[in-house]
Amino acid sequence: MKTSNKCVDFYEGGSYEAKPGALAYRRALAHYLNLIIPESADLLEIGCGNGALLSMITCRSKAGIDASERQIAEARQNCPEAMLWTAEACELDLDAKFDVVLVSDTLNHCSDAQALLEAAGRFARPGARLVITTYNTLWRPALSLLTTMGLRSAQPDLNWLSGADVCNLAELAGWEIIKSDGRILLPAEVPFLSEFLNRWVAPFVPFLCLTNIMGARRAEKLPGEPSVSVIIPARNEAGNIPAAIDRIPNMAPNIEYIFIEGHSTDNTWEEIEKVKAAHPDKNIKIARQPGRGKGDAVRLGFSMATGDLLMILDADLTMPPEDLPKFYRAVVDGHCEFANGCRLIYPMEERAMQFLNLCANKLFGVLFSWLLGQSLKDTLCGTKVMSRKNYEAIAQNRSYFGDFDPFGDFDLLFGADKLNLKIRDIPVRYRERTYGETNIHRFRHGLLLFRMVAFAARKLKFV
Repeated sequence: MKTSNKCVDFYEGGSYEAKPGALAYRRALAHYLNLIIPESADLLEIGCGNGALLSMITCRSKAGIDASERQIAEARQNCPEAMLWTAEACELDLDAKFDVVLVSDTLNHCSDAQALLEAAGRFARPGARLVITTYNTLWRPALSLLTTMGLRSAQPDLNWLSGADVCNLAELAGWEIIKSDGRILLPAEVPFLSEFLNRWVAPFVPFLCLTNIMGARRAEKLPGEPSVSVIIPARNEAGNIPAAIDRIPNMAPNIEYIFIEGHSTDNTWEEIEKVKAAHPDKNIKIARQPGRGKGDAVRLGFSMATGDLLMILDADLTMPPEDLPKFYRAVVDGHCEFANGCRLIYPMEERAMQFLNLCANKLFGVLFSWLLGQSLKDTLCGTKVMSRKNYEAIAQNRSYFGDFDPFGDFDLLFGADKLNLKIRDIPVRYRERTYGETNIHRFRHGLLLFRMVAFAARKLKFV
């Protein structure tokens, strides 16, 4: 049994009496769950209780499992659109599979949390996400006091799990935690104060929040040896074009090379045409971007791509093309779904990055790790790799952030986070330029980057 007999008896015997605060808490929790559960998802909640939370989540289809017949009877009234089963999750055999499996506060009540999380894997489609919410152990005295005062519904709480406990149990059950965040400082509805604390203060003190929210996935290898499209945006990089095509390793059975020229003042376009003519044995596509900025060039290249995996390689070649197989294997072997180059681990060549640029990169790494809830050390490395399927999903959801990023790096990272993709840094050795000058203007573009971080914070944290 996954839910303890004590819990089932508690709900079946009519001991549970919902308090107004319970509904306010569920509303607050549903608000944050709706930010991470896609509207297009088929959702299953394990331990759905009376269906109050399930009814507040917006998605394509809903289903729920609970061991209490009385709770399921109420759930049919509260959430009539959902498919519901009265059963222990570990004992239920379903043909249906789901995009998202939600385990909300259920780990606090079950007798075997690891077995429950293992059962969640049986209901998950390939690429599905597990969303877990648990109470913060720091709140145990406060919740006990509220229950004693009659302000909180009495519940047969059996387990108090730290974030580390949940991570460990999830990994034992075959899930990999992608990100974790604390939410809800004030679970009651107090005009003005609730929104102020939960929206503007909670992001700065997640360790004090009532609820821990975690997203997890099952690491899965991609089938076969996927084909690759390497997008090479180039502006004033004439001297690097021949080396770019010569130095990219044969990492996959089929490689497509896509050069996008961006309003160069040197002979970059002519060099691209020469390279294409000189390598009839390679699948080379070329185009001149009509818009401006690297982000526009990358989006054009992606629209032309036919490979299973999409790679970005800056034409300055400061990220060695010879390292691209590392990115390929990281995604193909299931270690991540978004491979992000990291230049800040190995020693770099003397003039590869100026000191102020290095400081800015480290600062953006800290900010992004806080924004996304998963560790990132270098957000501005131009080399990023993901599947074409995941990029298309990012593009479809681009309206959430809007077209705000001329560089393209933030657009992809924020989009990947919104889809709960696993992002992983891939260390590379950063080299000096051998031709041309950087297209980045330190102070003007630095200010723009900070503005984009502030914009994204309003979309990801202060919501």
